[in-house]
Amino acid sequence: MKKDDLIQQMAEGADITKTQAARALNALVDGIADALKEKDGKVTLIGFGTFSKVHRQARQGVNPATGEKIQIDACDVVRFKAGKTLKDSVGK
Repeated sequence: MKKDDLIQQMAEGADITKTQAARALNALVDGIADALKEKDGKVTLIGFGTFSKVHRQARQGVNPATGEKIQIDACDVVRFKAGKTLKDSVGK
């Protein structure tokens, strides 16, 4: 499913226009991104899941094309852990 498909589904499900659904989806994504920028960034949507920011240490990697060893810098990454309700609905 692409963003446009999700917007269409949201508009139909909430009985709103596609423009309103697009604004709502963009506000949700922006809100999650802003929360994750905080020091201990974490967003929990009960039943859906938790987005969290995790620091990844610098490490050594290998370029698969050349076999050359490369240094990968430390960075923050986003992790998502699905909630029980989401896991149960997908698993059936």
